[in-house]
Amino acid sequence: MSASEVVALMLADGRLPTGGHTQSGGLEPAVRAGLKVNQVAEYARDRLYTVTRVEAAVAVVARSNTDQLQAVEQAWAARMSSQVLRGVSRRQGRLLLRLAQRVWPEVGRFLPADGEVPRPIVLGVVAAVNGLSAEQVARVVAYEDVQTVVSASLKLLPVDPADAATWLAGLHDDIERLVKDVAPLTDPDTVPADGAPLIDLFAHQHATERMRLFHA
Repeated sequence: MSASEVVALMLADGRLPTGGHTQSGGLEPAVRAGLKVNQVAEYARDRLYTVTRVEAAVAVVARSNTDQLQAVEQAWAARMSSQVLRGVSRRQGRLLLRLAQRVWPEVGRFLPADGEVPRPIVLGVVAAVNGLSAEQVARVVAYEDVQTVVSASLKLLPVDPADAATWLAGLHDDIERLVKDVAPLTDPDTVPADGAPLIDLFAHQHATERMRLFHA
């Protein structure tokens, strides 16, 4: 196993101390709005083809453009219409950046020490300094998003853990389609602009909830 593969496994590990346990990928507000157990996998798939596809593309493009990260961030912001979700990504990015600068100090050449940088951009820079391929970083983004939703379902709904694992396995082909779609991208202008208005709406509703298990 190469060093880059080990880094990819680390980044996809939900136990990495970057606050992943505080996230449900929007599943909590979706459940509050009426989403059922048998709809969790479809919800995760819908994310893959919309918001996750955008984030994976941003990470891939950031990996190829560490000298143009401002342009990459502008492209990300233009495609992330929800102010709430932009804030969530920046907070997650800050936690990942804090860890990355300890584990992979070279990241500090490209990103500010305590900046609120969108998470996919931080992932792209980590990928660049560790020699991850575009496919590897896209796969990390896609897998981590699906895993976030599936893991959150165990706390929000009456889910058999074996069923949750089955959902995750069943989404492997969708993950690989996403990887194939975004891996060739290198220009910030080519980042897709796929949106999910209902997920945006759920996020805005969730931000004002007084009682919630997950941050987002």
